[in-house]
Amino acid sequence: MPRKAATKPVRRDRAAAAERIRKLAAGVIATVSQGEDPHVDIPSRTLGNVRFNEKKGIIELLEGKQRRYFFSLLGRRGGEGSQAKKFMQTLRVAEACKHLIDTDNSTSLRDLFYMLKRPVIGSKELIFYEQEESDPVIEDIEVSVNALREELGVHAKAAGAMVAPMTIEDNGDTINLASMGSGGWAVPSIVEADVIRFVRSSAKFVLLVEKDAMWQRFNKDRFWEQHQCALIHGGGQPPRGVRRLIYRMHHELKLPVYVLVDNDPWGYYIYSVVKQGSINLAYESQRMAVPAARFVGLSSYDAEQFDIPPHVPLPLTDEDRRRAREIREYPWFQSKGWQREIKHMESLGVKLELEALSSKGLSFSTQEYLPRKLRDKKWLD
Repeated sequence: MPRKAATKPVRRDRAAAAERIRKLAAGVIATVSQGEDPHVDIPSRTLGNVRFNEKKGIIELLEGKQRRYFFSLLGRRGGEGSQAKKFMQTLRVAEACKHLIDTDNSTSLRDLFYMLKRPVIGSKELIFYEQEESDPVIEDIEVSVNALREELGVHAKAAGAMVAPMTIEDNGDTINLASMGSGGWAVPSIVEADVIRFVRSSAKFVLLVEKDAMWQRFNKDRFWEQHQCALIHGGGQPPRGVRRLIYRMHHELKLPVYVLVDNDPWGYYIYSVVKQGSINLAYESQRMAVPAARFVGLSSYDAEQFDIPPHVPLPLTDEDRRRAREIREYPWFQSKGWQREIKHMESLGVKLELEALSSKGLSFSTQEYLPRKLRDKKWLD
């Protein structure tokens, strides 16, 4: 039977985020009034400041912080070593985010960069010269005030598409995701409950397909209709909007999540980001990661089990082997099943792209491969 979601949307707590920004600024003012060097403390987003919480099954941020002082001119002009400039940039981005919240507005990462690509008052020095400077500072503000950047009114370029036996409201418009044609519904960057609301769903699970090309095959063959699933892709490494939407479908609609990616170290890592979260965004794992997500392939054992012709697999490159050794050491890949999977790929010396399944026929992936995997429960947790 179709399930109905709550009738009232839940707004993001943007007011709370604005208040935390205000407190950050008040802390700086307090240090000035006390005659101290103004500073801000930014949680460190590095491998050394994260841990894998085995009980929760997610990557978490630890307590390590970096302090940025105003009266510090270390480093070359405009370089990352200049704490004074970083301090100024941090406060200006925080100010811009506070303005977006106060005006109930939002903008893109690119727009925000151009908003702040202007001279510092009384100087010819620009606040930001390149977007590569502003993007990390936005993440600094996120983690400092414990808010998604989407709650701060900042979003990235939208990527990803979905079809499903589901009806949603998107910014007030009712959309039937079962009638989206060949292109599907474009997943927006901001998918919070005040923007995207689940109205009705008969989906039984979520299937994340790594690539758009393979997603097109699953959509064309109407796999989602035959198996009653939400079929979604993120164009490779899924963007935050796609990950957040999957998280919401899993928790709010109680849908299992299955991930179908290339059989190579990069595919393995994409799966782990969906399941445990990423190192760089460890502070958001509790709102994006789905520890119950299952890896349905491609597996290094699939070529033999599904009689993939021996000329189809591609040889592992030196970079593939380096990356395989690296992820094999990650704490979240230490289970017997994953160690066996990765080492078997390394021993074979080859990898399989999702498109390799087409060597058995264009619809082999939708009619034979995945139905068999799901039926036999041949997945890795």
